Amino acid sequence: MSFTPLHDRVLVRRIEGDATTKGGLIIPDTAKEKPQEGEVVSVGAGGRRDDGERIPMDVKSGDRILFGKWSASEVKLDGDDLLIMKESDILGAIA
Repeated sequence: MSFTPLHDRVLVRRIEGDATTKGGLIIPDTAKEKPQEGEVVSVGAGGRRDDGERIPMDVKSGDRILFGKWSASEVKLDGDDLLIMKESDILGAIA
């Protein structure tokens, strides 16, 4: 399935965190928090200003990003759990 977000929305794949602590303890699935880091899969064309001019997107496919805990809608596409969020909900890009 081919999916392209509209306007200033971004499709993100969550990056799973480590299953062990720095001390070597294994964290059970029930105690893990969902990671707030992801990889951009697809981006929309960008929002529009009042005069109709398009606002370019700051992120692109392949960028690693940080986002807020409750800032996305979860969707399932082709068996993958993905997130859709507005570009303004992205906290920053990881270099």
